[in-house]
Amino acid sequence: MKSLQETNIPGVYEIEMFHLADDRGVFVKPYHKNTLEKWGLESEFRESFYSINQKGVVRGMHFQNPPDDHAKLIYCSSGKLVDIILDIRVGSPTYGKFAQVELSGDNYKAVYLPKGVAHGFCVLEDNTCMVYLTSTVHSPQNDAGVLWNSFGCNWPVENPINSDRDKNFPSLANLKSPFNF
Repeated sequence: MKSLQETNIPGVYEIEMFHLADDRGVFVKPYHKNTLEKWGLESEFRESFYSINQKGVVRGMHFQNPPDDHAKLIYCSSGKLVDIILDIRVGSPTYGKFAQVELSGDNYKAVYLPKGVAHGFCVLEDNTCMVYLTSTVHSPQNDAGVLWNSFGCNWPVENPINSDRDKNFPSLANLKSPFNF
């Protein structure tokens, strides 16, 4: 992990991952516990998973309710996407605002998400792989979300491919957020 820059959402950071490239290929270190601790960020992750997605897919906006809410470290290992992070912490100066970060297999960026933000993304290339590390284990009973098109984001796709679950989340205006800033 080479550098850290806060986005327009407090506590959401864009991270440049450590990487080396030569004629053999590329070596990337997406996670380093001591560096996250030095930066004052959550460094203990309980679960990791990934999704492989086709161009035009929109996933989100997902979060977990307490007590299973979690911080996330996310990155794209191949392909390209636009990552969207929505602040849903009541009392936050950026409540209802969002940040966008382009992640790809060749830009070596990761995003750190604190508890209290919803997360989603729009896939720009076929076979894009999104990797997640989470500070708690996924809890289906506490899985929640915000309707992907209810908070003013201009998604870079005209006819997104969404899951039925994602289409039925409450709008931001109707969200009863369990998070406080």
